[in-house]
Amino acid sequence: MEASSLVLGGTVWMYCRLYRTVDRFRKPEILEAAKAGGAFLRKFARVSCGSSGQWKCAFCLTRDGKAVKIQRTIFSECFYIMAMDELSRVIGDEDMQLEAEQMMEQLICWVRVDSSGLGRPQLPGDVPANSMAVPMMLLCLVQQLTEGRGPEVIQKYRELASWCVQKILQHIQREGTAILENVSVEGAELPGCQGRLLNPGHALEAGWFLLQFSVEQKDEELQRTAINKFMELPYQYGWDKEHGGLFYFLDVDGHCPTQLEWSMKLWWPHCEALIAFLMAYSQTKKPELLERFSKVYEYTFSHFPDVQRGEWFGYLTQGGKVALDFKGGPFKGFFHVPRCLYMCERILDDMLANKD
Repeated sequence: MEASSLVLGGTVWMYCRLYRTVDRFRKPEILEAAKAGGAFLRKFARVSCGSSGQWKCAFCLTRDGKAVKIQRTIFSECFYIMAMDELSRVIGDEDMQLEAEQMMEQLICWVRVDSSGLGRPQLPGDVPANSMAVPMMLLCLVQQLTEGRGPEVIQKYRELASWCVQKILQHIQREGTAILENVSVEGAELPGCQGRLLNPGHALEAGWFLLQFSVEQKDEELQRTAINKFMELPYQYGWDKEHGGLFYFLDVDGHCPTQLEWSMKLWWPHCEALIAFLMAYSQTKKPELLERFSKVYEYTFSHFPDVQRGEWFGYLTQGGKVALDFKGGPFKGFFHVPRCLYMCERILDDMLANKD
């Protein structure tokens, strides 16, 4: 049996966030589960990268903590940082918080200075690209590490946050009519199917990250961009008008995407859409955004939940039938669904509290 550090990191973060911020989840068994998961990650997930002095996080671990696989990306490390920072807030462990910040510095180096630590060779035919997943995850981490902390910490990550926002905005392409998943490092459209790729779920998730940041910075222009470009556009091109639900991948020119699962309906893009449109409505009170939320809500809760045994299925066919009947795997765990429900509840609570 193998464990995914992505799933475990997300689970630890979610347990800690619920324990810390929601009274009804402040239960000892939730805290103990989070501490056990954090201890496992801390003891086994980090793998030394030899003489460089750097650490990678194993993507897969055996039940007894042996590393099985390491990815040449930053995402296992991202979830490790989220887990360690949130757990450190709950148990008051300053060393754990420092460890999260040290891993963050390593990520910044990999992304902005020297990517060799990722273990991905620089091949002559490999064109460097700006994948939207990278700056949006770094922006998410900045928001995690600075939340509720003093001006010194906020200042430490201020320039990085601005860099992340600008890199995300580079994905607005085709004269503002599409959010492309991959662009060149200079912000130009890439040739071929890689450059034409649309990922509605990622665009929507980036949208609410940007919207959160715009509220913090009181940036009305960024707020409009987050809603009009990163929410409305992916909804318009991503919604399946015949069967309902959001496509997983699309091609901006209407060609068949090369991803075999492109037409499937996955749980997490719908979670991101629910957060995005409810957050956008809470900020603007525009009825069309509430209509978007309601439409996504109706599809999501009529297709993904297993009404007999609980939890959500993650992978549906284009027509909305269950394609894969497992509830958890290397990418689906206790993260996207509870984060969606948690954030939507918080947004609704704030709206009710501030009701005129």
